[in-house]
Amino acid sequence: MSTLQIGLAIAGGVVLAGVVAHSTWTSRKNKPRQAEPLPQDKSIEPAAYAPDYGQSQEPSFDAAPSVSYDVHHEPEVMAQVATPTYQTTGSLDPVTDMARSMMEEATAHAQRVPDEAEMAQIAQSKAAAAKAAAERAAQQAAQAPALKPVVAQVMESAASDLPQPEKRPALDALIDVIAAVEIDHPVSGDAALQAMPATRRVGSKLFSLEGLNTETGLWEHPRNGQRYSAFQSGVQLANRTGPLNEIEFSEFVTKTQNFADAINGAPEFPDMLEEVSRARELDHFASAHDAQLSFTLKATKAAWSPGYVQQNAARLGFIAGVLPGRMVVPAPVHGLPPILLLTFDSQAAMSEDPTQSAIYELTLSLDVPQVDRKEEPYARMIQTAYELARVMDGAISDDNGQPLSETAIGAIARDLLALYDTLDARDLSAGSPQARRLFS
Repeated sequence: MSTLQIGLAIAGGVVLAGVVAHSTWTSRKNKPRQAEPLPQDKSIEPAAYAPDYGQSQEPSFDAAPSVSYDVHHEPEVMAQVATPTYQTTGSLDPVTDMARSMMEEATAHAQRVPDEAEMAQIAQSKAAAAKAAAERAAQQAAQAPALKPVVAQVMESAASDLPQPEKRPALDALIDVIAAVEIDHPVSGDAALQAMPATRRVGSKLFSLEGLNTETGLWEHPRNGQRYSAFQSGVQLANRTGPLNEIEFSEFVTKTQNFADAINGAPEFPDMLEEVSRARELDHFASAHDAQLSFTLKATKAAWSPGYVQQNAARLGFIAGVLPGRMVVPAPVHGLPPILLLTFDSQAAMSEDPTQSAIYELTLSLDVPQVDRKEEPYARMIQTAYELARVMDGAISDDNGQPLSETAIGAIARDLLALYDTLDARDLSAGSPQARRLFS
C-alpha cells in the first residue's frame, strides 16, 4: 500500500470520526431535558444494621458444630464470629431445621440494640442530612426572584382587607331572571324534586329552582325530607356565550310553567322585552371588563420533556389537572376555580415514551374574574413565570410574542387594579359566586 493510500485512509477515518462525534453531540444537545431522579434518604446508613457474616458459604446438610449468637453479646464479640453454619436436629427434614435456625438467627439480629458508636454514627448522618437540606433551602431562597417593585407597589392595595362578599342564595336578581311560584300549602321536597325538569340548562344559560324552607326560612335547592312554602325559578341573564335571547326566555317560561303545574303553583313572570334588554346591557358590561391573561414561556436552549416540566412546576405549587398537558395551582378552598393554569402540548403528555417527547413552549394563564383579588394572582403569576424561566432556561413573552418588560408588567398591574375596583363597584367582585357565573 502506497503512502498516498495510507494518508487517504487516515484522513477518511478522521472525517468519519468527526461525523460520528458531531452526530452524537447534536443528538445530546437536542435531547429534551429530563426530570431529576428523586433523592434517596441517606440519613441512616443501611450498613449500620447489616449483618457481617464474613465470606459467603454454601449451606450444608451435614451435621456440624453450631455457632450460636446471644442477643446480649457485645458488638466487638459479634464482629469476631466466623461464618455461621446451621446444625440440623437430626429429623427427617433437614431443610426445615436449617430454615428454622436461620429465622431464629435473623430474629435475634433484628432485636439487637445498636451500641453507642452506632447511635452516634446515625445521629451524625441525620445532622449532616439536615444541614445539607437547610443549605439547599437557603440557596433556593436566595436565587428566587424578588417581586418586581412596580408590581408590589401597584398590587399593595389589592392585598388589603376587603369587605367579604355578602352571602346570597344561588339565584341573584343582579344576574338572573327570577320568576316567583306561589303555592297554597307547603310542598314536600320529594314532590318538588320529581316535578323538576330533567336538565338545568336553557339554551346555553343556567336554569335553577329554589324553595323557601319552612323550618329555616332560607332559599335552597329542594331536598328530600324538607317542606317548602314557596318556590322561585331563574335563568342567567348572560355568560361568555352571550346574552339571554327571546327563544331562551320562552324556554325558561315553559320549564317554569310545567314545574308550577306539577305542584299546583301559580308562576309570575317578568316582562320578556325588559329582561332581554337587561341581559344585553349586562353582557355589554361583562364583555368590556372580562380579562384573561396569559404568558408564553419558550425554551431558549434544549427542549423540555413532560416530566421535566411537571417536576419544576410542582416545586412552585402546581398539581396535575384533569386533562393531559394541564397543571393548576389550586385555590385554598376546595371547589373554587384554580388560581393559575399551566398548559403544554397534550400530545407530548400522552406520548408512549414521554422521555423522548419535546416541549418547546408553555402557557401560563390567569382568569381574572374567577379568582379573588386577595389571592394576589397577578403577582403570583409574575413570580411563577420568572422562576420557571430561570430554572428551565426559558424566555417570557406576552400574547403578541413580544418579550415581557417591566414597563408592560406595571401597566398590566395598574389596569387590573382599575378592573378590580370597577367589578367591586358593580357588586361583581372577582372570585365572587356572581362573577364566577357571569364570566363562565
